[in-house]
Amino acid sequence: MTAVAVSYTVDGAADAPVLVLSNSLGATRGMWDPQVPALAERYRVVTYDTRGHGESPAPAGPYTLDDLVDDLVALLDEVGAERAHVAGLSLGGMTAMRLAVREPARVDRLALLCTSAKADPQGFLDRAAAARSGGTAPLAPVVVSRWLTPQYAAEHPDLVARLEGMIAAADDEGYAACCEVVADLGLREDIRGITAPTLVVSGWEDPALPPEHQKLIADAIPGAELVSVSPGAHLANLEQPLQVTGALLGHFDAAGGTR
Repeated sequence: MTAVAVSYTVDGAADAPVLVLSNSLGATRGMWDPQVPALAERYRVVTYDTRGHGESPAPAGPYTLDDLVDDLVALLDEVGAERAHVAGLSLGGMTAMRLAVREPARVDRLALLCTSAKADPQGFLDRAAAARSGGTAPLAPVVVSRWLTPQYAAEHPDLVARLEGMIAAADDEGYAACCEVVADLGLREDIRGITAPTLVVSGWEDPALPPEHQKLIADAIPGAELVSVSPGAHLANLEQPLQVTGALLGHFDAAGGTR
């Protein structure tokens, strides 16, 4: 399949090192809003909507993880980044891992948040079927209930409504095809070859991809650092913005002035 020209936003100085942020299944690039201002003080921050999400096209499926990587490579080319720092959460982390395996020359430093090298296939196949039969909107409350801890969700109803809106607005077929990408995931052996310095972040209360998933990743990637935040569910970057942003800055700043 040909790479899709995804919709993206750039923040920060044009001559700063490039940092790409890749979104989770069901979310748009808006999920990174708490991180962008601080990161953009030091980096040229590129956020984008994965195909099937937000303002990006939703070509007919099926999709493979390599299709999502092709989109990301095309985006790096589009913004003129031969090499970039890459951070991804959930599906975005899966895309980032595959990019680092397949195109190591394109990745400087890597951050993997609340993601997995091998998820539960049946759960995601069921979700794909549900999206095709009834659309994404009915799935939104259940999915968002995994994104934030119950207490945080109760205290932030506007955020819950915004996140549910992201899922409801996703293209039904595009979302389903991305669910099938996760179902087909098998990166446990491949990631042992990742050479990019890697930070792995867990949400301690993440019911979608619990901390053992991130521990497996950190154990597999040579020299990877593992950080857990609590309270934090699947979109730990929203619930613990200071901790997560600080961890990302510390990790990427260690590269010095790499362009």
